[in-house]
Amino acid sequence: MSHPPSVRLTVAQALVRFLSVQYTERDGVRRRLIAGTWGIFGHGNVAGIGQALVEVGEDAMPFHQGRNEQAMVHAAVGYARQLDRLSAQAVTTSIGPGATNLVTGAALATINRLPVLLLPGDSFATRPADPLLQQLEHPTEADVSVNDTLRPVSRYFDRITRPEALIPSALQAMRVLSDPAETGAVTLALPQDVQAEAYDWPQEFFAERVWHVRRPAPDPVELAEAVRAVRAAARPLIVAGGGVHHSEAEEALKALVDATGIPVASTQAGKGSLRHDHPADLGGIGHTGTAVCDDLARTADLVIGVGTRYTDFTTASGTLFQNPDVRFLNLNIAAFDAHKLTARTLVCDARTGLEALTAALAGHRVDPAYVTEYGEGKARWEEVVETAFRAADDNAVPTQTQVLGALDAVVGDEDVVINAAGSLPGDLHKLWRARSRRQYHLEYGYSCMGYEIPAAIGVQQATPDTPVWALVGDGTYLMMPTEIVTAVQEGLQINLLLIQNHGYASIGGLSETVGAERFGTAYRYRAADGTFTGAPLPVDLAANAASLGMDVLRAKTVRELREALATARAADRPTCVYVETDTATATATAPPAEAWWDVPVAEVASREAAVQARERYDRDVAARRHHL
Repeated sequence: MSHPPSVRLTVAQALVRFLSVQYTERDGVRRRLIAGTWGIFGHGNVAGIGQALVEVGEDAMPFHQGRNEQAMVHAAVGYARQLDRLSAQAVTTSIGPGATNLVTGAALATINRLPVLLLPGDSFATRPADPLLQQLEHPTEADVSVNDTLRPVSRYFDRITRPEALIPSALQAMRVLSDPAETGAVTLALPQDVQAEAYDWPQEFFAERVWHVRRPAPDPVELAEAVRAVRAAARPLIVAGGGVHHSEAEEALKALVDATGIPVASTQAGKGSLRHDHPADLGGIGHTGTAVCDDLARTADLVIGVGTRYTDFTTASGTLFQNPDVRFLNLNIAAFDAHKLTARTLVCDARTGLEALTAALAGHRVDPAYVTEYGEGKARWEEVVETAFRAADDNAVPTQTQVLGALDAVVGDEDVVINAAGSLPGDLHKLWRARSRRQYHLEYGYSCMGYEIPAAIGVQQATPDTPVWALVGDGTYLMMPTEIVTAVQEGLQINLLLIQNHGYASIGGLSETVGAERFGTAYRYRAADGTFTGAPLPVDLAANAASLGMDVLRAKTVRELREALATARAADRPTCVYVETDTATATATAPPAEAWWDVPVAEVASREAAVQARERYDRDVAARRHHL
């Protein structure tokens, strides 16, 4: 009996060769599933995955050199999001701190339903010496390693302790990465001795595989019930989430809205599902939403969620949807999300489901008075945006919303604006005028400080001709400026808009509202009483960005800012625009929150600020309801 042909390779060589021939296909378009590998090498992966990458060559598996393991995952996530989850990247690290640095990035990827393949080194499977350098010793579970911290934040996890175990595990990893309902971080932990171990691999393992990304259609019974619910509703409201973008369902959403007149509110992940100037696009919803969206949400009798997870920012911590008769209809490819808020469900692909719903609703439109109502609300909010963006004096120091207004005047439809944390997400969600489906790139599932710069690199890698803007405050910048070096090394023309406001502005404001009196939120010297209330720290972040290789433009006024942004957009290398904002008058230009967010306040306290905050909290929390 003859044996099937085989090839002798190390485990690491086999894995890299396998990854190089995996593809996705959707709507007839084929892409590399793993388009490249990020890496920082140490003793736990240099002789395994490192040698394998050299062996296979740059054409088969492009390599990207990172400076921080967490940042490498962020870059891979930005890449996958820009390409609608149809192509991803791998990240390899050594054992120990290199591996545990992956955890935050893995959590971000999984929470946001975005694919990334993690390949951390691991302790010896054969245990020739115990303990090893960087090995975690557990007194009752000898097979535990630091990589087990990746289990709860991974959609699939395996430790490859034998060469032959790689075959089924690698196939399962590709299945999860390419599954729109299951995707997230996937971890294959690789003991450093197993990486270098040779095995006779069946050649079929290295045959090209195409993973079809399905577009499941809605169940006919569910579709019929959904149609009845929409036809019966007098005040329906669509909540567009990130699933609209991942499914490339924007045109299908527009067709439904044009046919029915149902208005659209957007989550942070779903903003841009309609262009900002579409008559039915009402902007953001929830705690950081627009007045017109939140007013309609309070009176809606049917909320149609499309590709949304319904986070507490969207639901205003369960206080937003106040109509006693409100019901929910959720269209989502993941049944887990579709069933939230005790909804009627359409478990299907967003584009397929929206097309089916539009066809089944032929001839149905909302009452013209409802269209007039939300149209007038949209017009009123546009005046709010104009006021926030406009500066009365071009020679004045800009507020943060005026910074956004200056950027709004410079960007084109194709630009991508990236942000994740601080006070910017709230201002952007309320005010930004999204011009295209991928322009608004907010990571607000995990709201991870430090995401923006590496994510901008990932977006540039995915779509090289796209102008990309990473918007960061000083707090976020200090978390992770490291990948500026990567952008410079790779010649990636990312733009960094660096806003200096001397501390954690968002948390400072929240601290004040919950009775914590802005404690520990300012970047200042210690005062005589021990608090951080002295003069601002003499930190020059612009000089820091320049020292890492960026061109830096400093702007002190609104006029200088507009000029600097235009110069940066026309540049051919990584460029930073640095501006210090006017925080004293910022509250005059930033619209207040239109809905509540639950941050529990101390139930007992001796300080008056906390006592008053608790009284407000008790009044606000009383509005919360469970939708059953």
